[in-house]
Amino acid sequence: MTWNRSRELFEEACKWIPGGVNSPVRSGKAVRTDPLFIREAQGCRITDEDGNSYIDYVGSWGPLILGHSHPEVLRAIEGVLHRGTSYGIPTRLEIEMARKVVEMVPSIEMVRMVNSGTEAAMSAIRLARGYTGRKKIIKFNGCYHGHADSLLVKSGSGLMTFGIPGTPGVPEEIVQHTISLPYNDIDKVRAVMRETGGEVAAIILEPVAANMGVVLPRPGFLQSLRDICTEYGALLIFDEVITGFRLSPGGAQDLFGIMPDLTCLGKIIGGGLPVGAYGGRRDIMERIAPSGDVYQAGTLSGNPLAMTAGLAMLNVLSRGGVYEDLEKKSTYLCEGLAQAAVSAGVPVTLNRIGSLGCGFFTRGSVTDLETASAADTDAYAVFFQEMLKRGVYLAPSQFEAYFVSTAHEMADLDRTIEAAGASLKVVARNCALRK
Repeated sequence: MTWNRSRELFEEACKWIPGGVNSPVRSGKAVRTDPLFIREAQGCRITDEDGNSYIDYVGSWGPLILGHSHPEVLRAIEGVLHRGTSYGIPTRLEIEMARKVVEMVPSIEMVRMVNSGTEAAMSAIRLARGYTGRKKIIKFNGCYHGHADSLLVKSGSGLMTFGIPGTPGVPEEIVQHTISLPYNDIDKVRAVMRETGGEVAAIILEPVAANMGVVLPRPGFLQSLRDICTEYGALLIFDEVITGFRLSPGGAQDLFGIMPDLTCLGKIIGGGLPVGAYGGRRDIMERIAPSGDVYQAGTLSGNPLAMTAGLAMLNVLSRGGVYEDLEKKSTYLCEGLAQAAVSAGVPVTLNRIGSLGCGFFTRGSVTDLETASAADTDAYAVFFQEMLKRGVYLAPSQFEAYFVSTAHEMADLDRTIEAAGASLKVVARNCALRK
């Protein structure tokens, strides 16, 4: 494969866009490559500006659970496109989307649409503080809730990829009320709550951490957080921007049977267009203006294109058999990758839940940020490059997830496993993996 056109476009982009990209991980620095520039996508395949085609496991970082350019989603968008792209005035589509979300997500009684996951998390935190009258929040190391100032404390994949401990531009005064604890360590949570529980407005986390690779909650961890929040009068916020509608029709909370007070959503509910949302108990949500006194607004919130695309996607996901199909394909892929690693003699720890997974180049189990950080990023960089040569596009960072879609056919999975076997042999020959 040649990537001459992508390289030319990247050089041009660097003249006008910081780093040549509009989101840092896309740059390819972590895997020692220049970014691809994509021309088009269909099903589970993307095609770059040089005409190279790849089996895609990024799926726009999670929204495209049905694959690229799904015909029902495209038809829905085409049906409203010529009626206007945005009004800044209410439409019936917003009601239909809100009703659909409430029907599907167990804990949500009311929902407010926004434009990104960052905005959803930021707004949920403000609401929690307004509702409780408290200032402190607890988050977890390696969980990413967007780039709002108060949440950029020991966050996930982007900061891990570039080794940035927080970021310049965030004053200490803003993060002084943010407490970041080890994910999966309930004893630390109990200790902090015993000391400052009366000051904590909310505990926010990804119920399945998907921004330090993929890290599953230990048995009982989520239920213990629910119990602790109830005991101390704090709100439990699930950031389901990635897991929402990805792991089940009702998200991780439905899968694990845990009811948070507030939920952040995004990605899938936009059908591939920019979107975010936050929702929860009616008595909490009614504190949002104009019903209540906690202010939040957005010019493009609930715009008809995103609502239409998201509704089309949720309607497909509501049909029987979708999640069973995703589970079958994801299990097959994960087992195939695990066997390829064993055959190549390369230590890889595969974490997976549903159609969300990650392969860590490490010998030990991965249960938190510390164990995720032990993964060999040099080995992953070689693996990424070799997979790219063989027509498979993975996330350009060890600390991102892979996403399986309904558009991946068994033949695509077989090609991926075959490519992984060959790529892992190159890793074995060229990388002295960390002990």
